Formats: sequence, structure tokens, C-alpha cells
Amino acid sequence: MATLGMAIGTGNLWRFPRILSQNGGGTFLIPWVLFLFSWSIPLLMVEFSLGRASGRGPVGAFARVFGRGTAWRGGFVAFCSMGILFYYSVVSGWCIHYVGMAFAGTMETIEAGNAEQVFLDFTSSWAPAATHAIAILIAVVVVGAGVARGIERVCKVLVPSLFVVLVISAVRGLTLDGAGAGVDFLTTVDWGRLGSDHKVWLEALTQSAWSTGAGWGLMICYSIYASNTMKAGRECVITGVGNNMASLLAAVAIIPAVFALAPLAGQDPAVLVTESGPASTGITFVWIPVLFRQMPAGSQLLSILFFLGLAFAALSSLIALVELAVRTFIDLGLKRRSAVMLTAALSVVLGLPSAVDLPFIEGHSGLSILGNQDWVWGLGLLVSGSLLAYSVLRHGAGRFFDEHIAAPQGGSKGRGLFCFMLTWLVPLQALALLGWWFWTSWTWTAAADGAPARSFGERFAEWADPSQLYSIGTCLVQWGILTAVLLLCNRRLGRAADET
Repeated sequence: MATLGMAIGTGNLWRFPRILSQNGGGTFLIPWVLFLFSWSIPLLMVEFSLGRASGRGPVGAFARVFGRGTAWRGGFVAFCSMGILFYYSVVSGWCIHYVGMAFAGTMETIEAGNAEQVFLDFTSSWAPAATHAIAILIAVVVVGAGVARGIERVCKVLVPSLFVVLVISAVRGLTLDGAGAGVDFLTTVDWGRLGSDHKVWLEALTQSAWSTGAGWGLMICYSIYASNTMKAGRECVITGVGNNMASLLAAVAIIPAVFALAPLAGQDPAVLVTESGPASTGITFVWIPVLFRQMPAGSQLLSILFFLGLAFAALSSLIALVELAVRTFIDLGLKRRSAVMLTAALSVVLGLPSAVDLPFIEGHSGLSILGNQDWVWGLGLLVSGSLLAYSVLRHGAGRFFDEHIAAPQGGSKGRGLFCFMLTWLVPLQALALLGWWFWTSWTWTAAADGAPARSFGERFAEWADPSQLYSIGTCLVQWGILTAVLLLCNRRLGRAADET
């Protein structure tokens, strides 16, 4: 339940239905499932085995298993996920705010004409700073109670509750008049597009990489408490498949409902399900309240259930991110109580720029800091996964399997397949993903429709400019600063993490 809660987050409920819709509905599902087994599960197995073998978080796990000289790699994995933590808490706060609106009935005032403005007015006020702090407080209280008394107990409630909410929402959505068009959309496969459109495959790989938490270091922290009788493959398959099941339930809950309700609100369902929305929130915070108002009965109840499910997903993942930060500080010598307090303080302070609109900074307005951090550390997670795979290859994929996957269980099978995945498929997928996102960023520098074409020099300057919110330059500079600091501290990191 804890690892399912770690994997299932807001991306399952708002990003997956949108990306699914933008890439052909049922057509997208085929590569998405394939990449679960060729990218996500192998990396989760690596993380699971590292955590169990070392009894440490990412920094200590790398130092103990791969040698102290590799501690900086574990540091990159850990601090990359901490970068996610500092704005993910803001998103979790949004979910808490909308749960309050659903219970209070104030969503009844949201209409098609003001839906986006209601969300933007909220996110450009100081209210997200308060909800951000509330989300951090909840996660810190849970993590502070410990793994057994805190994280496990809470996830035993949050994760089943989330699945119950998704099932109820899906059943209600499927019973609406007109929902059949959404079901057809979800189940129709365009084999021609599947064979010719590389974007469908790359988007599916991206979604699988980000959604399951593979390469984030979270599984390392949770598997510290795993016994030798737990099989890495079985546990990681359960986590990965459970995560994908939650995504599918979310899509079934949302897309048929959109196809049924959007015409009643005067909207085109095919447009709404693909809409990115402010801060890439899709239709979640903008159109879901409007659409649920069109329901013949039970609109407030469904709003409550949906946003409760979204909040449950957000908090279960936020708890895992906080635990990772706490475990990292513990490995560096802090007591758990001090590590929890430090994580809370850092999270509240460093999350504020993403929580509050900063229009007084030139070029920055409405969610721009959050968007930049999502861009930088979202891509950084792909680098983290690559570092995990590279470290296993340097260690020897077969040797790693024998020592840390098969040995604790007395003969797990699948050595050849694991080695093939880590040696060939994961590196190729990592190169494809990073190369594609670098190229995608380049295409964003093109001239606007109707404007004169820009020169190569102008486009390259913008693409490499670290002050641009969505450039490759901003990624390389922030990754470079982090890496430089970690390399300078590598000897101390390795010694501290390996000896504590």
C-alpha cells in the first residue's frame, strides 16, 4: 500500500487522461503498457534492491553498493526528487483547496465563462501559500510518526479509499447519457498512427517514467524496510500495475463523463479532453467543476469524491517525497526528529516561489516559477533514472542481479531478461526521451504563427538561455550547479552516508 501510494499521484488523475486523449485514446495504451515493463519495472527493481541491500536512502545506497565515489549520483537522485517536493506540495495544496470548495458547495458558482479565471485568481493570490503549508504539515506529521505508525497506517487508508473513489466515479460517469462516445474513444486503436507517429510512443514512455516514480529514489527509501522474503520483481510489478490501474480508472472516470456532459455546457468534448490548461492541469481545476454541474443528480457528491481522490493521490505521493528528504538527511548524520524539522522548514520556504505569483519579476507571471521547476526537475528525473541504470552497468548487470535481486530470495528467475533490459532497453529509452525533450524545447523557439521566421542564431540563443523558463539552458544550469556542489562534497557525502 505504501509503494502504491508512492507511485499514484496527481499525474494519474490529471496528466494521464489528457496525454491519453492527445495521443489517440486507445492507441496510446499499447506503448504505455509496454514501457511499464521495459522502463519502469526494471528501474523500480533496481531501486528496491538498492534500498533493501543498503538500508540507506539514495546517497547511502549508492555509496554502500556502488562505492563511496558514487555518492554524488545518489545525491542527484535525492535532490532532484526534493526539487519536485518543493512545488508538488503547492499542487497538493490546490487539491486541498478544491476539496474545501466541494464540501462548501461554492463550486456551484463556477461557470463556463469564469472557470479558468476562478482558478487563476486563486493561484495568483496568497491562498496557495497557506494551502501549501497545510499540505507540508500533513505530510510531515505522518512521516514524523515513523514508517510503521505513520506512513503504513495512513497509506492503508488513503490508497484503498482512492481506488474506491475512482471506482464510484467511473461507474457514475459510465451511466451518464452520451458516455458511450467516451468509451469508444478509450478503446479504439488506430494501428496506422501507432506505426507511423513516433510522438505517441515517446509520450507513452514519458508518462510511464514520470507516473510510476521509477528513478525518483522513492522506492529506495521504502524498500529499506523490506524483508529478504519479498521478491523484487513481484513487489515492483504490483506497484507498477497498480499505478497503471489507477490511471485507467481515472481515465474511465473522467473521459466518458466529459463526452457526456461537455455538450450540455456548450463545449466540444474532443477539445476539452486534450486541453492543457493553466500549469498543464488539463481540465481538472477548470472544467471538471463546470461539467459536474451539468449532472442530472449528485453533482456535489461527485465533486467531493473526485477532489477527495485527487487529494488522497497528492498526499500519498507527497508523504513519499518528504520521507525521501528525511531519509537523505538521516543518512548524512541527523536524527530523525531533526531531519523531519529541517525538511518541513526547507519545504515551506523553498516552495513559496512556486506557491505565490511573482508578477514583479520581469517575464514571470502566474505559475511561471512552478512551471519552470516542473520542467527542470521533471526532465531531471529522466537523468536520475539514467544514473541508476549507468551505475548498475558499471557494477555489472548480472553481478547486481546475483548479489541483490536473486541472492536474498534464494534463486529468483529472470536474470537474462533483467540484464537485457538494463543493458540495452533502458539506456536506449533514456537517450530517446532526453533527445526528444531537448528537440521539443527547440521547437518552442520557432516564430509564432504569422510572424517572420527567426534565424538559427536567435532560436539557439533562446534555447540555450538559462533565464528562459522552458529552455534547455535553464535545465543545464540548474543541473550543473547541483552536480558541481555534489562533486565538491562527494567525499564527505560518501563517508557520512556509508558510516551512519
